[in-house]
Amino acid sequence: MGRARSVLAMSARVVNETVSFVTFCVLDLVDFFLCFVFKGVDLWLEADFRPCYCSSAKEAITRSGKILVSEQGGESKIVSLSSTKLQLEDISDTLYSRPSLVSEVSRLTLHNHDLKTKRGTFTVNTTIVEMLKGKIGRQQTHPIPRWSDCDCKLCTSWISSHDNNTNTRGSLFVNSECPTAGAPQDVVFIHGFISSSLFWSQTVFPNLSGEAKSCYRLLAVDLLGFGRSPKPSESLYTLSEHLEMIERWVLEAHKVKSFHIVAHSLGSILALALAVKHPQSVKSLTLLAPPYYPVPKGEPQPTQYVMRKVAPRRVWPPMAFGASLACWYEHITRLICLLICKNHRLWEFLTKLITRNRVRTFLLEGFFCHTHNAAWHTLHNIICGTAGKMGSYLDAVRENPNCKVTIYHGKNDEVIPVECSYEVQKRIPRAKVRVFDNKDHITIVVGRQKAFARELEEIWNSTTNHN
Repeated sequence: MGRARSVLAMSARVVNETVSFVTFCVLDLVDFFLCFVFKGVDLWLEADFRPCYCSSAKEAITRSGKILVSEQGGESKIVSLSSTKLQLEDISDTLYSRPSLVSEVSRLTLHNHDLKTKRGTFTVNTTIVEMLKGKIGRQQTHPIPRWSDCDCKLCTSWISSHDNNTNTRGSLFVNSECPTAGAPQDVVFIHGFISSSLFWSQTVFPNLSGEAKSCYRLLAVDLLGFGRSPKPSESLYTLSEHLEMIERWVLEAHKVKSFHIVAHSLGSILALALAVKHPQSVKSLTLLAPPYYPVPKGEPQPTQYVMRKVAPRRVWPPMAFGASLACWYEHITRLICLLICKNHRLWEFLTKLITRNRVRTFLLEGFFCHTHNAAWHTLHNIICGTAGKMGSYLDAVRENPNCKVTIYHGKNDEVIPVECSYEVQKRIPRAKVRVFDNKDHITIVVGRQKAFARELEEIWNSTTNHN
């Protein structure tokens, strides 16, 4: 019996690998074809097109307002020009180095494989500065939103609400609940990938006790590019951009000095980065399904390693197939955003009709309200691009005993495997890991929001009493 099961399992793996190879070869060709389709439509509707990452990396980055600066030794750096300074950007090489059937056969992207984005000193001459100024000036001629992005009132609320107030132009949307009196403690909530602050405000906020609501100020942020926050088409949505926006429009704007953080999935990476930048301010970290994939020592391409862990190019299980589509195919994912996000009002209507309005749609709203540019860059630059930094972040938090660390994970999570949380605990031994049976990536909160709210209160209160 055991031998039969072994043979059956091996046969299933072979079938999965064979079907996956054929399927992704076809998808490689489809994505290559869609590249020309979108360029043609962009040129027709916008009188211009933006180079994509399946073409020359240099062209894609410089046309988006960035430029590659070569250094001695053949290394390259990516810089951008702001109004006051040149700034080095943290760009994941998985954006422009994703081997595929088309790229290997045509050799169109082989010269991009050696591009690196290491920090260091560099020199930029005045000619490059003038060229960057010109490119950044031309960026503003692109329509906001683009033709393939949704232009409904909800998705573009950041444009209309900020146009009338120069003081808040470009500010993140913060869903907040504040006590009417006293000096409350602050809690910052950070959502995960293609989600929004509704993930917290519709689940945790209503279920906190009256005592907690009188003691804590709740600040749930829509990350740059998601929900009702700005979705600038020229942004590359790097880690530094996300952090600077949170610092400016959450911490500084709301005068947050000392705070707790509750973060889900991709938001856990931003939470760890904030804890490292503000070690004396963060009282506790509550991380839900943190995407931490330890990179083996000696691995020459950590970002590529993590991308293959997140998106293994397999058709089974279905979640692996969905993740592979999101990570590997720039144009297929743009097509999906065109069909789903741009028409989200129709899908929400059909969902309410089919379920007779018995299903709460706040998760759908968070899922739909983003642009392809925001999702594509955030996925690569945060999940994959921080592969070489996560270990140092966790080590820094480990050395800060004043920060309490609690980790939640659903045992049935098919998006982020539960092993990721145990790996975090290996780096931070004092971290408390709680794994819940029969819960997945979403139901770790949704469906048990009352219990989760009570658990959060215990974490915050124990931290306060300890201090």
